[in-house]
Amino acid sequence: MKKPIVGIIMGSDSDLPTMQEAALILDEFGVPYEMKITSAHRTPNFMAKYSSSALKRGIKIIIAGAGGAAHLPGMSASHTPLPVIGVPIKTKSLDGLDSLLSIAQMPGGVPVATVAIGGGKNAGLLAIQMLAISDKGLMKKVIEYKKKLEKESLKKNKAVSN
Repeated sequence: MKKPIVGIIMGSDSDLPTMQEAALILDEFGVPYEMKITSAHRTPNFMAKYSSSALKRGIKIIIAGAGGAAHLPGMSASHTPLPVIGVPIKTKSLDGLDSLLSIAQMPGGVPVATVAIGGGKNAGLLAIQMLAISDKGLMKKVIEYKKKLEKESLKKNKAVSN
């Protein structure tokens, strides 16, 4: 098995359905990853150790999903020089708007890329595109994937056209 280059972390196992979407697209592109539950609030020391050791362990990008106060992506970013992609998890009380705003409103110097609420798949795709910058084989797969999306979209015109 290949050494993971993407870390997928989440604050709770309730985030798994959203974060599994990132894992599925990484699998589709053959990008090795690891997945952990690490809460910024319940396991802050584990979260800090995970994020601060990621570079040394060969991780190149961290995808962090969190709901509610959604501190995990930002706290992870504060402990690593690696790019962090935040995934706001839909919540019962505010439908994930609280999560989105928490992740998007990072202070200067601690950036976190942010995808849509529940956007696990796009977080995985963004990580793939970032990795593809320096991996010609992966870039070829990204280009093929985008062509496939275009064909599928154009094919749907047949169903709606006269």
